[in-house]
Amino acid sequence: MTEVGIDTVKAPQRDVVPVRHWGRGIGAGVVVLLVAWMLYGVATNPNFEWSVVGQYLFARTVLKGLLLTLEMTVIGMVVALALAIVVGVMRMSPSRIISGAASIWVFLFRGVPLIVLLIFVGNLGLFFREFRLGIPFTDVTFWSAPVGEIVTPFVASVIGLSLAGSGYMAEIVRSGLLAVGNGQHETAKALGLNRTLTLRYIVLPQALRVIIPPLGNEFIGMLKASAIVSVIAGGDLLTVVQGISGINFRTIEMLIVATIWYLLVIVVYSTAQFFLERRAAER
Repeated sequence: MTEVGIDTVKAPQRDVVPVRHWGRGIGAGVVVLLVAWMLYGVATNPNFEWSVVGQYLFARTVLKGLLLTLEMTVIGMVVALALAIVVGVMRMSPSRIISGAASIWVFLFRGVPLIVLLIFVGNLGLFFREFRLGIPFTDVTFWSAPVGEIVTPFVASVIGLSLAGSGYMAEIVRSGLLAVGNGQHETAKALGLNRTLTLRYIVLPQALRVIIPPLGNEFIGMLKASAIVSVIAGGDLLTVVQGISGINFRTIEMLIVATIWYLLVIVVYSTAQFFLERRAAER
C-alpha cells in the first residue's frame, strides 16, 4: 500500500490576475493631456517673449538678486529658529511671567502682517536716532551709532523676516516639545539630569522628528515671503526683476524669470529636506 503524504498533494495552480483600475488610468491620461495642452499653449503663445526670459534668466543682476534673496532667507531662518527655540522653551516655563512674555511675543509677531512689520523696521530711523549700548536709565554709553547706518534695507529685511518667522516657529517648537512623553522627563530626572540637560540630550533630539517637517514649510514660506521686502527696496530677486521690467516694459517675462528661480530653489531645498527627514527618522 502506498502512503500519500500531505506534501505530495499539489494544489491546483491558478493565475493571479491583478485588478485593473480603468477609471484611474483614464483619469491619469486626462491629467497628462491637460498639462501637455497647457504647456504647449504657454510655450507657443506669441505674447510671451521667451527670448527675453532666456536673455535675463542668467543675467548677472538677476543672479545677484537671487543670491541676496537666499542670504536673507537663510539668515532670517537661522535667527528665527534661534528665537523660536528660546520663546518655545519660555512658553513651557513654570513661571507665569516668563511664559506670559513668550505668549505676548508669539501673539505680537503672528498677528502683525509681515508687510507692516517690514515698513516699521525699515523706517526705524524715524523713531530712534541712534542705538546706544550702556547702562540703562543713565547717561553712561559704551557704544552708539546712528540707526540709519545700521538698519540698511537688507538688515531691515532680515529683522522683519526673523521676527515674523519666530512667532510661527515658536509654536512649532512647542508642539515638538509637547510631543515628547512625560516618561522621558521622569526617566531623565531619575538619572539625575537637571532641566537644561534633559532638554539638551533627551527632549530636543526626539522633538526634532516632529519639528523638521513643518520647519521645511516655514523655510519655503519665508523664501516666498522675502519677495515682500521689495516694498522697502530690499534688493531681493523680485526687486531686481521689477527694476528691469521698469526699463524694458516686459513685466510678465521678468516675473517668469523670478518664478523659475523661486521654483528651482524650492525643488533643491525639498530634495535636501527629504534626505534630512529620512536621516532624522533613522536615528
